[in-house]
This record gives sequence, structure tokens and C-alpha cells, in this order.
Amino acid sequence: MLLAISSNIQTALAQTPGIIANDKTGWKEIGKTVVDFTSDRDAIMVIGYNRFTMIKFKVSEAPIELLDLEIYYSEGEKEDIKINSTVKAEGESRLIDLNGNRKVTKIVFVYKTIPNYNGKKARVEIWGLNTNDDKIK
Repeated sequence: MLLAISSNIQTALAQTPGIIANDKTGWKEIGKTVVDFTSDRDAIMVIGYNRFTMIKFKVSEAPIELLDLEIYYSEGEKEDIKINSTVKAEGESRLIDLNGNRKVTKIVFVYKTIPNYNGKKARVEIWGLNTNDDKIK
């Protein structure tokens, strides 16, 4: 049992915690990370008010190729979204529709770091659109 608890703690520590969001309407920063040339998958835990209709990625310092998303919802559901798009440095991804006003608990994104001549690492921010409309499910 102690081994199982230890394993769960290590898994939780390996994931990047998100930023605590409030319930005001508008775009909210959900989380951020710096991606490197060794990993190709990052997870952001969504903390606090977490009901969003859309998400988008903002990228700075270096471009990335955003391949896939795994969106985890509080109801235990998981949604896989294919992106297959390059996001330039100082750019944004397309708006990604979450099919309603959904409570998000975790976002996993799969990417390729695009080599650049000065070896910069991409800084990635994930933003969510909160409509503050509890009637949408």
C-alpha cells in the first residue's frame, strides 16, 4: 500500500500544476511551461475554477509543432483532439472548441520542438475561455 501511495505522489509531482483560475468571464491563463528538446509530452493540471468552452496555446521564444491534445474532464471523460499545426514563436494556436462549457481537470499536449539556430526553448501558455454560464453543460 505504501508503494502505491508513493507511486501516486511521484506521478502527481511529475505534472505541471496549473494556475488557479477565477470565475470571471473571459480568457484565463490555465497553465504554462517551458518545453525542451528531450520531452515531447507535457501535462498541465487545472486548479480552481475550471469550466471552459475553448482553449488556445500561446507560444514565445521558439516555435513548436502542436500534434495532439488529451483533455480530461471532471466527469471522468477524456477527449482526444488532433491538432497537427505549427505555432510560431510569439504566435497562438487556433481556437480549440471543447464542445460546451466543460470542467477541465488536466490538459496533456503532445508536440515536437522545432530546432532553431540559437537553441531557444519554447515557452507555452494554455488559455481557456470562461463564459461563466453554468447552464451550458
